[in-house]
Amino acid sequence: MLGLRIKHPLSTNFDHDFQTPAAKRLKRANSTDSSVSQSRGESGDDEETPGSPIRRLREIADSEAESEDIQPPLAPLQKTDLESALVPVKTDKEAIREYEATRAAVAAGLDLQGRLGQRKGMPGKSSIYVDAFNLALETVLEEEAHLFDNTERAVFEHWKDLSYEGQYLIKGLGYYGDIADLPATAQELLETRTLPPPGTSAQSHPGKAEALQDTVLGDTFAFADGSEGHIDSLAEASSLLKLDELKALAKEVKIQGKNKSDLLKALRRTSGQQSGLGWANLKRSDTEESVKSEKSMRLDEYGLLEEKENFESSDLTRDSHFVKKILANTGPCIRLSIAPLKLFERVHLVFYRSTEWTEKSLTTIILARISRRNFPNYIVSRSTNIFITRSDLLEFEASIRTQFHVDFILEFNGTVRKEGLQAVKDVFEEVYPRWRVILAEEQRKEEGVYESGEGAYLRRFSPAWVYTRIVHKGAYVLGRFKEHLREHQLLTELLDQRLFHAARRGAWYQRKALLEEHYMSTLQPLVGLSDDAQKKHWRKIALQTCEDGLQDRECHLIYHYDLQKRIQKLERALKLPKREHHDFGHVRLVKPAERTVYGVRIEKEQRPSRNGNRRDSTDATSTHRRGGKTIWLDEREGGGECSVEAMCLSHYRSQGWKGYHSEGGIVRTLFGYLFYDVLFTYIPNVFQTPYQTCPLDLYTDAFYPSRASEINHRLVEIANGDAERLLKDVYERECERETCIVGVHWDFDIDDLVEIVRCFDGEALATLCKVMAQEYQQRGGGIPDLFLWRMNGADGEAGGAKEGFGRGEVMFAEVKSENDHLSDTQRLWIHVLTGAGIQVELCAAVAREVRIVQEKA
Repeated sequence: MLGLRIKHPLSTNFDHDFQTPAAKRLKRANSTDSSVSQSRGESGDDEETPGSPIRRLREIADSEAESEDIQPPLAPLQKTDLESALVPVKTDKEAIREYEATRAAVAAGLDLQGRLGQRKGMPGKSSIYVDAFNLALETVLEEEAHLFDNTERAVFEHWKDLSYEGQYLIKGLGYYGDIADLPATAQELLETRTLPPPGTSAQSHPGKAEALQDTVLGDTFAFADGSEGHIDSLAEASSLLKLDELKALAKEVKIQGKNKSDLLKALRRTSGQQSGLGWANLKRSDTEESVKSEKSMRLDEYGLLEEKENFESSDLTRDSHFVKKILANTGPCIRLSIAPLKLFERVHLVFYRSTEWTEKSLTTIILARISRRNFPNYIVSRSTNIFITRSDLLEFEASIRTQFHVDFILEFNGTVRKEGLQAVKDVFEEVYPRWRVILAEEQRKEEGVYESGEGAYLRRFSPAWVYTRIVHKGAYVLGRFKEHLREHQLLTELLDQRLFHAARRGAWYQRKALLEEHYMSTLQPLVGLSDDAQKKHWRKIALQTCEDGLQDRECHLIYHYDLQKRIQKLERALKLPKREHHDFGHVRLVKPAERTVYGVRIEKEQRPSRNGNRRDSTDATSTHRRGGKTIWLDEREGGGECSVEAMCLSHYRSQGWKGYHSEGGIVRTLFGYLFYDVLFTYIPNVFQTPYQTCPLDLYTDAFYPSRASEINHRLVEIANGDAERLLKDVYERECERETCIVGVHWDFDIDDLVEIVRCFDGEALATLCKVMAQEYQQRGGGIPDLFLWRMNGADGEAGGAKEGFGRGEVMFAEVKSENDHLSDTQRLWIHVLTGAGIQVELCAAVAREVRIVQEKA
């Protein structure tokens, strides 16, 4: 059992107070622990990818379109900037085996760079995981070694001195089948090593949480911890048990539970209720995973189990008996030590320029490098001055930890109570003075240091970027505490700066205008004015705030509609003359048309099971009631089974439309074609490898402002009808190579794409592209299911076109089955499309007949 990954104890605060799932031991072939296979992420791979020496550090990806009255919803974890920019490659076990087999087939004699570049390696002496981390470490030490002190550089030397087996065991702790001498390798990692003094003094940072236990390197360290002295509570020990082992233990102590979680809770509850019981009733389980000896066991100084005739259990609690029994059952365990693990995380931060990552981050870049793909031509520029000094890096790290703490309270901890809000406010109060200082420093850099947009992406690695987000959350908390005067002052400061979080400016304008309309007349009254005059004065200020938002080039289009509505509301409240009212008729939203398509829905009925269980068939016919995908009959095209989207698409085709069920694929493809040269314009620091499909900042709010001139020029070209020319130019230049470009699917027929841009009104297509340029990541989802177009006239001549359109029509259709509802992102896209003058239909699929078909065995 050596090599088992153990969760760090709660006392270390290793997980930043996040509620994380319990660590699980390696699933073996004879294990029946189904919970392990259900916890392997979303990849669906049959085998789990070995871990890395860097613990997965998760940044909370928050919504950029927070409402003024609702707490921001929890957003799912996103890919890192680098993973998103690299070409999509297989990163499952099959691809990794192929990589290692290819490299192992060639004799040695090359260094790390040579092996990676020529896909060569030494048989049994190289692993993609070890190579990936060593590549990151070599790059960082070559270019940015000044960010690490003497102690940390000594740890790196110790890492290099480790045997291949030792490095591999750290990289794939729990995957130890390839280790020839596992006990010796584990002992190598448990060995205590000496370190020199750091040569630097400790720093303090605003809002920083209490230092994590055992995360600071001292005079000595070890790469791994043994079980002895580290597993001393039932909560930690019980998390190591697999399901079959836990069931055996539960049976002995007479506890019950529906699943592993319930059994663990019952076991811990039982332990807390009773004490003083010896080993008399606690017999060893007879599972294959258990240790066959009936003797008691204890851990030696290296975390290895030794036999002992019996424990002095008269004064031991039942909790300690359970812990000893579990450790006897699991065998000796090791885990990575926290201090070197945190250091390896810092290497990842410096190399990948990202604090959010997955295990695939370490392998994607290598697999992309060896893939036989063609990439766009661009200038690779990896800046070595993102963190000028070690102090800058440490403060950025500390600010990220503080941000995690704030996000956990507001977004990961259920309903936020007063105590949680107060804790966030306390953090904000501590961060706020430092934020103002760094903000002034960054402004000076922008004016005198950075060149040609270089600062836009680099600013994401300034503590001020993180502090601005915390200040934004602080404004929300001030609103919850009804401190609206200070909230208004804070929103004013946020809007006065233009360096950080430009994507939030629309939300800040909205909230500021709301406060001015409803609260400021009583919170900051002017002397000598009546109540009505006070309200009128502040409504005029609110009106000006909304106008400023519409005129702000960095206020994203998605906020314009709400600002326009508030302007019209304020103009009515102020009783302004009609001639002074704003006219937004050119962007007035048109309610999407509704269409009903009738068809034949098919429901599968499973054959009754051999034991006659009726539940099998009754559950099978109710799939559509549980929100599953429905099956329909394609009556118009072949009569086969199809999805509800395909059935509706057939209906539209019968009405003369052409179309795809693309869910945004067409939009992203058009954007990739039309903005190809803008995407790969030289901007420092956003192309750090030759294997990218897009710049690193495409998925950030730095993309648009960094290229505002180029983007606006391209939008004018599209609005003037040059989209067809731009599309054909890129196709002729890149199609034969099938260049990897973000969003572009070469499977779409070029003739279809040419027809589509001809059908688009130029202004409408430009608006669509502007939304994508401003918020590529946030607007990637929610686009209606069906994209439809049709040419006007037999040859699509302009004479048959409707006024305001091109040589045809385009339309989006959102398909909904019974009981389906529009999501917020779908509603937003419908607003954007209708505001641009593009037709949108809500297509309701209704079953005029339901056919029950018995599923084939």
